[in-house]
Amino acid sequence: MTIGIIILAAGASQRMGLPKQTLEIQKGKSLLLKTVETALATPLRPVIVVVGANKAEVVPELDGQPVTIIDNAFWQEGMATSVKIGLAGLFMTEPKLDGVLMLVCDQPYLTTPLLEQMVATFEQSGKKAVACRYKKQWGVPVLVGRDLLAELTQITGDQGAKPLLKKHLADVAFVDFEQGIVDLDTPEDYAAYLGT
Repeated sequence: MTIGIIILAAGASQRMGLPKQTLEIQKGKSLLLKTVETALATPLRPVIVVVGANKAEVVPELDGQPVTIIDNAFWQEGMATSVKIGLAGLFMTEPKLDGVLMLVCDQPYLTTPLLEQMVATFEQSGKKAVACRYKKQWGVPVLVGRDLLAELTQITGDQGAKPLLKKHLADVAFVDFEQGIVDLDTPEDYAAYLGT
């Protein structure tokens, strides 16, 4: 089964006040680099990183990493543009994809075993997609299978794949990721994370 990864890292981090992709979350390791290393520790390929806002600060975080970097010049139009550009990049590299795993770069508790569990759930469940469940909500990371990829290319706005998955909720399997509720959007989020 061929599943590629898209890491969405094009946002402006307005609430954080600086590019959150570059925040140090482990000694010498940024939030984006940790996300990339987590993805690369899986057997899934290719790995695409979509950048946009603050790319001059963000791209150096990826030095030496075996990923494809795609610049989203339309990042201001919302997350959907990054998803579509990332998908185009995946299909250029790997036209026979069985699915795509989409990650954001602001979930510091993301792990390789979680991503591998998502793939196993996708393979075993027969569902068209897999999403993560935390508290009473669900969301990223998400794995979207081949049957929904054409529809995924039609999304708009700033919600990513969620509206598509809501439409096909009966065809979505879920994996528990309680720490997925933690994302670093504000200086307060970052301070709370560092204090844990």
